[in-house]
Amino acid sequence: MDALAVLIPLFPLIAAAIIGTGHLFGILDGEASETMTAGIAGWAITMSCMLALTLLGADLLGLNADSSAVGQWLGSGNLNIQMTFITTGFSVLLAALFAILLFIIIRFSVNYLHREAGFHRFFFLLSLFASAMLLLVLSGNAIGTFIGWEIAGLCSYLLIAYAYDRPVAAFNATRVFVTNRIGDAGFILGMGLSYTWAKGLDWSQINALSTQLTSGQASAIAFCFAVAAFAKSAQIPFAPWLARAAEGPTPSSAGFYGAIMVHAGVYLMLLLQPIFERTPLIMALVATVGLLTAVYGFVAGLTQTDVKSSLFFSTSGQLGLMFLECGLGFWELASWHLCAHAVVRGYQVLTAPSLMHYILGNPIKPVEREIAGLRWVYVASLQRFWMDQITDWALVKPVRRLAHDLAYFDDHVIDRVMGIPLPSLRTISTLAQMEKQKIATRQSLYASLGVVGNLTQPGKHKIVVPPENQDSDFARGSGFAGDLTQRVTAILYWFEDRLVIRGIGEDMIDYGRRLGFAANKIERLLLNPGYLALFVAIILLVAL
Repeated sequence: MDALAVLIPLFPLIAAAIIGTGHLFGILDGEASETMTAGIAGWAITMSCMLALTLLGADLLGLNADSSAVGQWLGSGNLNIQMTFITTGFSVLLAALFAILLFIIIRFSVNYLHREAGFHRFFFLLSLFASAMLLLVLSGNAIGTFIGWEIAGLCSYLLIAYAYDRPVAAFNATRVFVTNRIGDAGFILGMGLSYTWAKGLDWSQINALSTQLTSGQASAIAFCFAVAAFAKSAQIPFAPWLARAAEGPTPSSAGFYGAIMVHAGVYLMLLLQPIFERTPLIMALVATVGLLTAVYGFVAGLTQTDVKSSLFFSTSGQLGLMFLECGLGFWELASWHLCAHAVVRGYQVLTAPSLMHYILGNPIKPVEREIAGLRWVYVASLQRFWMDQITDWALVKPVRRLAHDLAYFDDHVIDRVMGIPLPSLRTISTLAQMEKQKIATRQSLYASLGVVGNLTQPGKHKIVVPPENQDSDFARGSGFAGDLTQRVTAILYWFEDRLVIRGIGEDMIDYGRRLGFAANKIERLLLNPGYLALFVAIILLVAL
């Protein structure tokens, strides 16, 4: 039975490959192919659901081992990473639950997205997401979990930007994606520390060797994975991204931020329970963050005016309670809380469109008197505790400044050391390029060249050459080879500029163009039968 764990994430992956390939080559496209696309995705998730339930039943009967090794993932020297899958415990239960919820979401999506332009794209991403989440839950080592972690995050980004022609959707998707990358950095660092100190990346090995780690080592590993969990499950200070995820379609919202993906951080905490139990300080941090997020989600959710935002803030509050339970050591309570919340929240998000029709015309429930009487609390709730601004200041702006500094270092240090010339877009190396810039493309280069006057009549305009093109040193290099190349190039450029271009002159080029136009006109006249007969007659008269 242990081998079934491999097939559970494999079937949705095969479905995603078939749908993606068919849509790419135009086989699955349009309304006529919707039934086939939905059938492929539905068949795959049905098989995964049945296999997950079978694996769960075998685990309850005590027929499974702790894990199943498929083969070697990577081997190099002392590094040996096996492709292992967990076949017992809470992971199997959660895989079965997620498979059932994904089956419901896919069935709901068939009618909900009927005749949508991105129907096939949606089912491709949803199938890929299903494979990623099942891999995340069942993988027995950090590498497999991280692969599922990243693919699920990528699918969430693409589905938030499902209506990519809308600037708000694209902006929010990018914001969510960038915010989650901070948590991914913590995950990668945690894997590195685990391999360095625990000498392995299998979750069972890391947990088993947790007692041999020092308090500082265990705290460092736990803190890194806690940061990853905070980002993935929308905990403070990463909480604002969850409200921005409402731009995606309702089925994807149910799968990503209601029932499934948003619980990945809590699952990571439960998976590393032995590590966290050895670090009281990190446990206190987890409990504090969870409590603050629960309060934030509850208070901010009281003043929301749309269904999705209210549900997402409620989700954030419930996730905060789960982290609070983990921080206090109530691990089993947190696991049951996760399962119950996934079922209830998934149902609420899927029924949100119907709820909107149900409450249409009914009076809106007023704000609670407790919050309405406290003006500062009411304002803070409306502003969502200014978490967006705080996140921008604490997370987004430092990342942007770092990117700017790295770009400056690359341009002014790396390029000069390596002897890389300046971009060719700023230079002119041939006569053809000069002629194209000055004559053939005057209209397209209007802004960059500063063209003044009438562009349609030769000689009636003036070209103002930008300062960067006035420099004769059109290429620069470093080192002996770069200096030699620069000198030779400068000589050739001087010869081209002084003897060829200036010798001929722009006026001569314009005269040449006019002569060409005249020749073309004469040629067209000669091709006319009447003019051709007249021309032949004139030649005969001259000959006689």
